[in-house]
Amino acid sequence: MSGGIALLGLRRLPYRSQVQGTPLGDCWASPSVKEKNWRRRSFLACDAEMSSLDPEAGELLSLGWVGIECGAVRLSSAEHHLLQPEGGVGQSATIHNLRDCEFERALSVREVAEHFLAAAAGRTLVFHNADLDLAFLNRASRQLYGVPLLLPYVDTMAAEHKRLRQRDRAIGPGDLRLQACRDRYGLPHYPAHNALVDALATAELLLAQYADR
Repeated sequence: MSGGIALLGLRRLPYRSQVQGTPLGDCWASPSVKEKNWRRRSFLACDAEMSSLDPEAGELLSLGWVGIECGAVRLSSAEHHLLQPEGGVGQSATIHNLRDCEFERALSVREVAEHFLAAAAGRTLVFHNADLDLAFLNRASRQLYGVPLLLPYVDTMAAEHKRLRQRDRAIGPGDLRLQACRDRYGLPHYPAHNALVDALATAELLLAQYADR
């Protein structure tokens, strides 16, 4: 987890008055469950698709998430949204298969942020490769509210890296990709590069990692 609840509280202090009354402020105000038993914690597995892997050049194109409660994925909580890009999809369409014509009814970053923060309230976020997703999400948060998200999170990729190192396993190219990690727990193959499907895949991986411990 990113520093723990106590450290996050200290990091938020200078910004509390700035975000008061905003969706981010409301999210921060939601009580966080300080529970060590993962089966009693609330999580929100998230994934994003972008027009570029460079946070300075790329844009968020889609965001998907699904909740985890009492050690089980809650499919009824799943959401998937397209975001209106300022530029075109460009060459990234070859990766995620999103085309410019599909964004005619896409939501604004502000609208998606409101949905996302409402779902994230009181939950620990889950990412596979958190650094990448959070780089884009924090940039969006700064644009909307002037501050980064500062929400608790876990990273299934980092957890798998640690697990393999502890077992003296060599880590080769591609060994930490989402499906490669899932393969080690016998989880099924899902189509990649759809934000909601990848969020579900990440949620299942998290539960498999916890159960393995």
